[in-house]
Amino acid sequence: MSVHPEAHGRPGEAVAGLLATLSIVASLIAVAYRPGRLIPFAVLLALLAAAIGGRHSRLATYAIGVGAVCFVVGMAVAVITNNPLY
Repeated sequence: MSVHPEAHGRPGEAVAGLLATLSIVASLIAVAYRPGRLIPFAVLLALLAAAIGGRHSRLATYAIGVGAVCFVVGMAVAVITNNPLY
């Protein structure tokens, strides 16, 4: 019986996944509350998660896309409803 060692990732990979998830949550919150203030930081977190890479690189890519879409939608919602952009 052969035993395959479990592939343990680097601690940075876990941090990348956490940053990407935090970026998605911040982007979704920013659609309703001050998109010009929150989304640039959310996209920065997503880019940092993508730079770290690892097994969560696809999640980081989705986080960048979600940030871009939320920026456009959030700005449109803020302009239509006469809410402050930042």
